[in-house]
Amino acid sequence: MRVIITILRMAIGWHFLYEGLTKLFAENWSAESFLSNTFGFTSGIYHWMAASPVRMQVIDLLNIYGLIFIGLALFIGVFIRWASLGGIALLVLYYFAYPPFGISLLGAHDGSVFIVNKIFVEAVMLIFIFFYKEKGYGIDELIRYYKESKNKKVAAEADKQAVNNRREAIKNLVSLPVLGALGGGAWWNNQKYEVDASTGATIQVNRVELSKLKGELPKGKLGDFELSRLIMGGNLIGGWAHARDLIYAESLFKAYNNEKKIIETLMLCEQAGVNCINIGYPTMSMMVKYRQLTGSKMKVIVQVGIDEKNKDIYDNVTQAIDNGMDIIQLQGNWCDWLVRDKKLDLIAGMMNRIRGEGYIAGLAAHTVDSFIACEEQGIIPDYYMKTMHHDNYWSAHPRENRQPFEVDGKRHLDHNMFHDNCFCLFPDRTVEFVNRTKVPVMGFKVLAAGAISPQDGFNWAFENGADFICVGMFDFQVVDDVNICIDTLQNLKNRKREWYA
Repeated sequence: MRVIITILRMAIGWHFLYEGLTKLFAENWSAESFLSNTFGFTSGIYHWMAASPVRMQVIDLLNIYGLIFIGLALFIGVFIRWASLGGIALLVLYYFAYPPFGISLLGAHDGSVFIVNKIFVEAVMLIFIFFYKEKGYGIDELIRYYKESKNKKVAAEADKQAVNNRREAIKNLVSLPVLGALGGGAWWNNQKYEVDASTGATIQVNRVELSKLKGELPKGKLGDFELSRLIMGGNLIGGWAHARDLIYAESLFKAYNNEKKIIETLMLCEQAGVNCINIGYPTMSMMVKYRQLTGSKMKVIVQVGIDEKNKDIYDNVTQAIDNGMDIIQLQGNWCDWLVRDKKLDLIAGMMNRIRGEGYIAGLAAHTVDSFIACEEQGIIPDYYMKTMHHDNYWSAHPRENRQPFEVDGKRHLDHNMFHDNCFCLFPDRTVEFVNRTKVPVMGFKVLAAGAISPQDGFNWAFENGADFICVGMFDFQVVDDVNICIDTLQNLKNRKREWYA
């Protein structure tokens, strides 16, 4: 039993110590974002903590060094009961910052279910260590053996005990070389991979950039959700980059946007006022992890498709709900393919399935013909998501050579044909459709995947009827794009369509 207790205590100690050290060595780390984003019945306390810079300085120091000293004490086995008590107190604070019940269930995954999550389990283990008489091998036990040996009065017994003490001393000191090995391994891992993204609170955002914000990003309503009119595009997470014929661009994109950078960028978006992201179905797990790590309030629109290999072809909807997604839409290429193949009944079925679950049902497309065909069949979603950009840029191929549904299709070597270069194939027809529809419209690919400047693309989309725009952004573009969006919305001159969101 002593060995089991020792391993359990050292494992918890290493977790505390590692979390503390990563925060200590992270540049300008602060718990402010963690505290200011809390929600639930205790959120007022945490928001009060985050409201004062002076309080935050004290809280940050207590957090960092509390984790380090508690972790070290548990690992080497010194002041175990006091360290356990301190650890329990910290875990209780962490637990109620983002309690795994109520609204926080939206971010639940395999590490967090109703009531019980990883923090809860670790706190229970520390409570057990606090009350259980056996504390395992460690420095405290070594000191106890030393005191007992000095109190022995019979020489023979003392000699026998000395042999035992030497054996026990080796066992009680075993945590030191283990600590060295784990510490060395962590240092090597940090040098190779930088800060471990699993300790999400160690990732910080550029507050100098945030100080340049011009104001609050305007919002619109989509159902019961109040969403920023600028929405983050999901290519940040998915790693998709439309790069025409630049074959290295997608690899470069993925190399830059590693997990740490994704978390950092999403945190920056939220603090800049972007409170929604539109993601692809395969990348739900990253948003679940982000929410769990940071307690994020960012709303997630997920794009789903038809799972034709599954008995339930609409199972993507069930999976999206189980993963806590907020809004569900049929992905643009799926809508195009189904219309092209005259399978509009599947689109109608998808809309009904989403609405039947009580969710907002969105419909996306690259080709305006898809929406027109759906409209003719009475298929009207709760909102449209449409590629919206003009074609006055160098790499756009001639209009007379464009074909409906060619986006996501064959890439031609002929410069006058499609080659991942144009996403709103018929801008005039798109504008005409958008301006007569009576449901909200979300424009995407408004910059033609980097071919149009934000000032130009944002203005064109909003003036031509978009209620929201969905834009892929690198971290160094977020604040500038938010400011451009604010300026654009304040100075719109030629918008004719009323706002439907």
